[in-house]
Amino acid sequence: MLQSGFGQVIILMLLAVLSVAIFKRLHLPPILAYLFAGLLAGPEVMSLFAHIEDMHLLAEIGIVFLLFSLGLEFSLPKLLAMRSLVFGVGLSQMILCTLVFGLIAIFIFNLRLTTAVVIGGMIALSSTAIVIKQVTEMGVLNNRRSQLAISILLFQDLAVVPFLIVIPLLSDPQSVSLSTMLIQALVKGIFVVALLLSVGKWVLPWVFTEVAKTRTDELFVLTTILIALLAGGLTYVFGLSMALGAFLAGMMLGESQYKYQLEADIRPFRDILMGLFFVTVGMQLDLAVLMQTGGWIAFGVLFLMVIKVLLIRVAAWVIRCDATDAWSAGIKLCQIGEFSFVIAALAKAQEVITPEQSSIIIAMGVISMAFTPWLIEKSLPLAQKIVGLPAVPASVQLNSRAAESSQDHVVIAGFGRVGQSVARMLKMEGVAFIAIDIDPIRVHESRNAGEPIIFGDASQKDILEGASVITAKLVLVTFDQPAKATQVIHAARQLADTIEVMVRTKRDYQLESLYAAGASQVVPEIQEGSLMLISQVLHGAGVPMSRILKRIRAERKGRYDHLHGFYPGETTQISYGTEDKLEFIHAVVLNQSAFCLGKRLEDLDLDKMRITLRGLRRNGKEITSPDATTYLHQGDVLIIAGKPRRVERAERYLLEGGS
Repeated sequence: MLQSGFGQVIILMLLAVLSVAIFKRLHLPPILAYLFAGLLAGPEVMSLFAHIEDMHLLAEIGIVFLLFSLGLEFSLPKLLAMRSLVFGVGLSQMILCTLVFGLIAIFIFNLRLTTAVVIGGMIALSSTAIVIKQVTEMGVLNNRRSQLAISILLFQDLAVVPFLIVIPLLSDPQSVSLSTMLIQALVKGIFVVALLLSVGKWVLPWVFTEVAKTRTDELFVLTTILIALLAGGLTYVFGLSMALGAFLAGMMLGESQYKYQLEADIRPFRDILMGLFFVTVGMQLDLAVLMQTGGWIAFGVLFLMVIKVLLIRVAAWVIRCDATDAWSAGIKLCQIGEFSFVIAALAKAQEVITPEQSSIIIAMGVISMAFTPWLIEKSLPLAQKIVGLPAVPASVQLNSRAAESSQDHVVIAGFGRVGQSVARMLKMEGVAFIAIDIDPIRVHESRNAGEPIIFGDASQKDILEGASVITAKLVLVTFDQPAKATQVIHAARQLADTIEVMVRTKRDYQLESLYAAGASQVVPEIQEGSLMLISQVLHGAGVPMSRILKRIRAERKGRYDHLHGFYPGETTQISYGTEDKLEFIHAVVLNQSAFCLGKRLEDLDLDKMRITLRGLRRNGKEITSPDATTYLHQGDVLIIAGKPRRVERAERYLLEGGS
């Protein structure tokens, strides 16, 4: 079995799972775990697969999905808002690093120009995935230092695209000159971009609107995958990278109302296939090369990290950025990024770089990534030491982080009648909100009216992340779907375990389960409407407002206990589901032959029958809270409450005995 394809896949998955679990305990990124699992499964250790190339197609699809997700994040308005940092510091950093490391490759290692440029570009890139994930978890995403780093990462992500275009054209350098290659790439690129943007503007919005109207999750997912693969296939036909087409497809949809749902749908496939890609990269590591050049690799990692920090500081100096922010950003970004592995795999496949060069660069990237979480955590104290400023105490840093990341908006899950009504009131009070809804027509109309709304399933964590639930003050679930509301509660708690989650339901039959799921407050519409009516009646009857408010608070605290019992009548209809909490109140008159005469209330054990004793009338007087030791006499009237069938059984027991 171990020699069969199925057995090999099982072993590979086992290695990946164990590696990710171990690396997670060591606070190292999953990318390193996948690379390590690939190294173990590769020809250098276990040699699970005789032909690694068999896995390349699936791995390349993982890159397609990764670039598709990157395209979804590409926002022209965001780019223009940060243009001074993106095109100032980001462009300067990319040019400086590519130039410096390219010259080192030419004059020290005697590499040809095209190879040197590709290697310089790979080393210039940093890890978007690790850096953004780390600063988000630390709560420093919105400070100046992190924004500077993110601006550089954004330009680096854009710079990946030209490499994806040019590298396939560099595989035969003798046929045409470099300038001719660039012209060919430019012409092809312009044509493909124009074609895909035209399709994206006129066709894709209509396609996804029609798909969303079907309310079929499977169809939406399949359509998303198909669009990403079709776009990648189109660019592949023109001799360009599949990843480029996926990036353009994502960019086309990045400004649509379906952005967050698309990202949520593609993410599971992307993560799995991206893990497979990094496994295949790890399989290609040449241990012999690493053993021979291990010392040089360690020195190279230290050298490149120091040089990258210095070059980022120089790039930030060009537009007069704060020195502390510049040094801190440089320390965050001094590693080699995951897109460097993508370019290395493509360049190796096109024979632009050798397998030995690919192994060395990947090894340097792995080592630099391993130090990244620690460097990000210590980036500010290290920057302050370099500048000569006193270190800020940890408690002050945490307080400032909380202040910077706090946005205090309300996330409204469901933008129907209730959601829109709440939104109007929030607007009147100047409270910010972001709405989430799955109805494409409602989202389209709301967006056209300027409402802050996103399309998607609010029970998915990616959608809640898109609504910035981590920095929100409150999540409000407005739809009357307890099962879906429970999923929203769990997803919100996983992202922000202390956030307030308020749930609106029509009735209160799922009250306890919603509280058990983690809801901070559950508001049943019918019971609350009754409370408002009762408060108006009591106020009109002359009851002081303080007593009315006290009564309402007590009723809510008691989970609306006094609003559940109803005396049945001739017109009573039971039209609720089997899970409804509707109760009947019934008066049982104890005649001279009643079974329970002479017994104490505690002897009846009504709790076992799921019956509540609401009161006892004796000699025309009501005893609202009878004692458990009270004996029952002829003529007593027991007022019991419960489900209709339980009330019927309890009455028969009280009068006739038996079970």
